[in-house]
Amino acid sequence: MNEFDAVIFDMDGVIVDSEPRHQRAFQEVFEEMGMAETHGIEFSRYLGRSDRAVWLDFVEMHQPHQSLEELTALKQNRLIEIIQREKPLFAGLPDLIADLSKNYPLAVASGSLHPVIDVVLEIDGLREYFKAVVSVQDVKHGKPAPDVYLKAAADLGVQPDRCCVIEDAPAGVSAAKAAGMFTIAITNSIHSEALSQADLITHSYSEIRDRLLGAGK
Repeated sequence: MNEFDAVIFDMDGVIVDSEPRHQRAFQEVFEEMGMAETHGIEFSRYLGRSDRAVWLDFVEMHQPHQSLEELTALKQNRLIEIIQREKPLFAGLPDLIADLSKNYPLAVASGSLHPVIDVVLEIDGLREYFKAVVSVQDVKHGKPAPDVYLKAAADLGVQPDRCCVIEDAPAGVSAAKAAGMFTIAITNSIHSEALSQADLITHSYSEIRDRLLGAGK
């Protein structure tokens, strides 16, 4: 009998090695705006949070002539180009998802927008493994609020306290814990000390596999 009834994946930094690519996309847009060195954004503060959070602070600091929607589209399109070109899935991740899908219903709960999620899940046919896909676009509040995780559980028809979340960022861990979910944090993006709120901290997908499927399966 499984310890959990469902497994929910964060996307950025868990499924796809996108955190440095998010920063690169922002940097390229800032450079095109003539603000390569003066944008004032400290990227580490936004790890696991939505693009909107970055742009809201940027707009407050600089009052650019572009609208929030225009800025969001510029960065999103640049990120999509990078992901389509580089296909940066983490090694071992596709096999983990395929194996887990045989034992659990799976969902994605992401701070990214649907066009970015769609591009990521096109890689290696990952989309077929997920019964629910939730974006920050689908809820009122992004991480660290629990909204995306609660909606993912509802879409799967599973009680939140029967879900296991795989995260990589403090904001996401906080969101999952606020939703009442068991949380595994993988140190793909940040050191373990910053992930201390998680129920389990790991450095490898093989350890996640053993925890959820049992060693040797």
